[in-house]
Amino acid sequence: MKLSLEKDWPKIKVHFKKSFGVNMHVSIASVNVHNEPTVTPIGSLFLNKNQTGFYFEKFATKLGENAKENKNVCILAVNSSKWFWLKSLFKGTFSQYPAVKLYGELGVKRNATSNELRAMQRRVKSTKMLKGNKYLWNDMPMVREIKFIKIEKINLGKMTREL
Repeated sequence: MKLSLEKDWPKIKVHFKKSFGVNMHVSIASVNVHNEPTVTPIGSLFLNKNQTGFYFEKFATKLGENAKENKNVCILAVNSSKWFWLKSLFKGTFSQYPAVKLYGELGVKRNATSNELRAMQRRVKSTKMLKGNKYLWNDMPMVREIKFIKIEKINLGKMTREL
């Protein structure tokens, strides 16, 4: 069964939320000026309601550099929860997507809105008292927009056939 970006967007958002819950990041692939692929882990990706999203561009400088020549990206989100996988392996099928890829185009880099800043603070709230929180997530004023154009589920044969 083929996924529809518009029709299945609520399911896709749930999958990304679960993936962030266990991995704390997604992987974004882009291509540099030498036509070499590169992958960047991003812990600050957020999906909007309209098949768009944004991420905070503090450390992911190569994505912005690559976007000057090629705006296309592919984002991989994997639900790597051990319980999810063990349960699925026991049953012989996945009840939900184990992984999905979103294809999109990077948009403009701009100042984050107050709503976007609050969303980021909510995501990292549980680490607020830790020293690394300040080093990683303090002072993140800029976001880059993404417009998604295609979704693809990861095919794992019989295990994902029913999805």
